Amino acid sequence: MKIEAIAAQPVIEAGRFVLRPPRRSDAGLLGLYAGDRRVAEGTRSVPHPLPPGATEAFIARALSEGRREDVWVMDGAAQGLDEVLGVISLTRMGGGQSQIGYWVAPAFWNAGFASEAVRALVAADPHDARTLFAEVFQDNPVSARVLTNAGFEYLGDAEAFSVARGRVVPTWTYLRKRG
Repeated sequence: MKIEAIAAQPVIEAGRFVLRPPRRSDAGLLGLYAGDRRVAEGTRSVPHPLPPGATEAFIARALSEGRREDVWVMDGAAQGLDEVLGVISLTRMGGGQSQIGYWVAPAFWNAGFASEAVRALVAADPHDARTLFAEVFQDNPVSARVLTNAGFEYLGDAEAFSVARGRVVPTWTYLRKRG
């Protein structure tokens, strides 16, 4: 029997689900959902098609001791929902700043899960960040509303490379100052 060490990060209550560190056993569902073109194209870093081993490598990075990014799975199993609804992360940027990122599996879109996850992560503030940043592609106004509803303010337009799209995509950048 192999015992899996869980990364030292908190489990966060988020209403209808919890935010918890990923487990190796999440690989199947994470791969299924992240392998969906719509999910991949909504992110900077998820490739499409998803190559073999990519999900397992993502989980290994998320559980590594020296990581800069903390990753949580939106887990609704305790409330009778799916064990994996999506993913949310915080990346340390230095100087008391972190960047938030998230995606929700298409089967759970328009159910408020992203909003609940963002609000819960902001409230828990596990990085003790003074400033949180986020960006969304401009063709995803729903994600922009998730951020503004969680108290993020529009900062400006920018661009980011999307691996799945294979090109630079216009973004909206947001920030939320703490305290």
